[in-house]
Amino acid sequence: MIYHYQKTLKTELAPLEDRSSIRGNIVTPEGTDFDQTEAIISDVSQMIMDSVPEYQMIFGITAPGRIGAGSANTGFFSLMLPDPNQRSRSQQQIYNQIVRMTRDYTPARVFPNQEQTISTGFGSSLRLPVQFVVQNLNFEKLAKVVPEFLEAARQDSTFANVDVDLKFNKPEVQVTIDRLKAAELGISVLDISQTLQLALSGRRFSYFLMNGKQYQVIGQVDRANRDELLDLASLYVRNSRGEMIQLDNVVRFEETSNPPVIYHYNRYKAATISAALAPGKTLGDGIAAMERISGKLLDDTFETDLAGTSRDFQESSGNTSYAFLLALILIYLILAAQFESFRDPFIIMLTVPLAIAGAYLVLALTHNTLNIFSQIGMIMLIGIVTKNGILIVEFANQKRDAGMDKFEAVYEASKARLRPILMTTLATVLGALPIALALGAAATSRIPLGVVVVGGLLFSLVLTLFVIPGMYLYLSGKKRSAAPWMDENNSGHPS
Repeated sequence: MIYHYQKTLKTELAPLEDRSSIRGNIVTPEGTDFDQTEAIISDVSQMIMDSVPEYQMIFGITAPGRIGAGSANTGFFSLMLPDPNQRSRSQQQIYNQIVRMTRDYTPARVFPNQEQTISTGFGSSLRLPVQFVVQNLNFEKLAKVVPEFLEAARQDSTFANVDVDLKFNKPEVQVTIDRLKAAELGISVLDISQTLQLALSGRRFSYFLMNGKQYQVIGQVDRANRDELLDLASLYVRNSRGEMIQLDNVVRFEETSNPPVIYHYNRYKAATISAALAPGKTLGDGIAAMERISGKLLDDTFETDLAGTSRDFQESSGNTSYAFLLALILIYLILAAQFESFRDPFIIMLTVPLAIAGAYLVLALTHNTLNIFSQIGMIMLIGIVTKNGILIVEFANQKRDAGMDKFEAVYEASKARLRPILMTTLATVLGALPIALALGAAATSRIPLGVVVVGGLLFSLVLTLFVIPGMYLYLSGKKRSAAPWMDENNSGHPS
């Protein structure tokens, strides 16, 4: 039943809270060194400070990594904002401005992101919410389809920014040795490799002490002599006869580009397409858009999966659906044992779809989404709204046990139980109303829960008074056996 509502309401894992924090990943072109990446991050930070007067603090980190330094062409910024009651704009409005401002920033790709209300895993706050994994055993097929998939996602209006972890733009220099010529000149492959390693690797050879401090001895050619491909060809190697031979006599250099890392997922070669959502779009919209693109571009040899927040959303939706179904079964079995009937609990349980319909209607009218909090509210409604049906059906059964006609019994039950139903329903509604009207910290998460309870109860209250009596007349048995304590005249009083 919850799955049906997901088809019509916008869905997400949880509403985004205003946590006074906006973060963003920054990716410069492959091959960009640390200093240039740091300058770009400083430039982005300054641009945000100039455009967002509400900023309280902003800092950036270049080459972040879990253990040690990460890739030199990556970094991120973190923007701290004042508390919501101390600024005129919401976090979402400021985020939308930063997205528009950084979309056309040419020196690097900037991916602003808001921290998810529910996030799991290390560094999950820096990841984009939509993460779609494309897998294939054939790396060539994966390499062919990834650029097409990425371009289709960037053209989709559902996403604000799209990126992929599998890139093919890392510059490399392939060194091919003319082994025959090298052998004639008395040069081995080991001699050539050691020459390149000593010139470029920055290897530490030793330490020395000076003025009470320890310094490293690092062997490396000066930067001015190792920036161009021609600089490599100008290096010299000593042959077996002690002669100095220039490398371009025995080596051929070729510039290429390859992926810096080949990723695997479930033993498949994989690429993860990550995306930030456009204003007004939810996580459910993003996943649906990715699935539409995959249906157009991927053949049967590909496998797809979700990761990060998207996977959490998928798992939570399935879990709450099972919880909803189990709650229905449990309530039905308890009522069946209480009423010693399989028919009466079914009549009582008709209040549940009425309440769910009311919850769905109120969510749509208030522009709230179907998320884990609103789904929990719907599960709560199962236990709350069935008491209306219990009051009517139980009282009607007592009247019929006393010898009253079925129509008169349900009429008397509805009239007698109207006041208790109104009192209990309105008391519950007034108790949940502060949640639906919540303000302040974490209000965004609480509001859908309160809206579902209030809307579902009020909607079911009106219809229960008409639907339950009508279904009781239609579904209940024509006769009921008298209770053991009734006398032979069915007087309705204990003998």
